[in-house]
Amino acid sequence: MATIHTYLNFNGNTEAAFNFYKSVFGGDFIIIQRFKDAPGCEGMKTDDLDKIMHVALSVGGSILMGTDITDPMPPATYGTGISLSIDAHSEEEAHKIFNSLAEGGLTTMVLEKTFWGALFGMLTDKFGIHWMVNYDYKEI
Repeated sequence: MATIHTYLNFNGNTEAAFNFYKSVFGGDFIIIQRFKDAPGCEGMKTDDLDKIMHVALSVGGSILMGTDITDPMPPATYGTGISLSIDAHSEEEAHKIFNSLAEGGLTTMVLEKTFWGALFGMLTDKFGIHWMVNYDYKEI
């Protein structure tokens, strides 16, 4: 079966976002590539050369990846069409992840026990990314 990994686009703050995500989830950067180190990017704006061309962070069994959007690509826009869903292994981990991601962001649904038998909450982090944090009391 194919594996799906998440790839996020940012408007020049990928490095800050991924350092934040690393502080939340731990893990290690698999790779960090800057535009200045890539062939064919010599003609880019000087301000864009130090931006992140590609970053990958190992999170559990998944990989969270990202890039900075540069000219002439249109800027990244954030909306409610996508949320990243995190399944924690314990209540404690769920609270830690939720509270860390919520720092500087906006909580849209408080992390609490639900009628469907899970601890669940939703938020938008300080980088505009929507998250759902879940801990199932019973494995399905």
